[in-house]
Amino acid sequence: MTTTTRPTTTAVADWDWPALTRSLTEEGHATTPPVLSPAECADLVAHYDQPERWRSTVDMARYRFGAGQYKYFNHPLPDQVTALREASYPHLAPIANTWQEQLRQPQRFPDNLTDYLATCHEAGQTKPTPLVLRYGPGDYNCLHQDIYGDHAFPLQLMVMLSRVDKDYTGGEFVLVENLPRAQSRARVITLKQGQAVIWPTRHRPGLGTRGHYRIAVRHGVSTIQTGRRHTLGIIFHDAK
Repeated sequence: MTTTTRPTTTAVADWDWPALTRSLTEEGHATTPPVLSPAECADLVAHYDQPERWRSTVDMARYRFGAGQYKYFNHPLPDQVTALREASYPHLAPIANTWQEQLRQPQRFPDNLTDYLATCHEAGQTKPTPLVLRYGPGDYNCLHQDIYGDHAFPLQLMVMLSRVDKDYTGGEFVLVENLPRAQSRARVITLKQGQAVIWPTRHRPGLGTRGHYRIAVRHGVSTIQTGRRHTLGIIFHDAK
């Protein structure tokens, strides 16, 4: 196993978090500098064909989720996955709590991931949710939300493990916001290898003349044209 805890943790700490927070507030998503090296990305892709790494495999076509496949990591999580999850959560929890207050929701989130996962586990959500998704030509992911129980952290992130235009073409990341009393708005995001995007898990606050209102958010992936696309998904709540 590649040990990358220190570089990943340092990279996350060095992100411009005020700028990321503004982007999340104003645009509904934020893209980061590269957080994983090409070697770390290749290491995680190599895990995909090692059965002992995974607790569950999902064929998207079987469930009409789209086309392609994804796998949920088993414990223990790879070092770089644990580091990324633990290092980013403390920066995202204040944003999540601000959103909860603005949307008049009672739940507040603790300062560190360990305490939040303890809350999930007490509610029976004990299965790890970080995952790797694999897409080939013609594959895609329907618009959806990643909710696995009563507890759902308001933000999540995805790291691109493949190289656009070299490993694959097509396959843009798509966010769709359902605005109250208005047409839906789509955003299309392309990432470089090792770069991450952060976005709302289920909804985010918008600001209108009468105060804050709720914007529902779903995400998906457009059709892969050529090659193979791998991504790492970091979800902060565990699953039942």
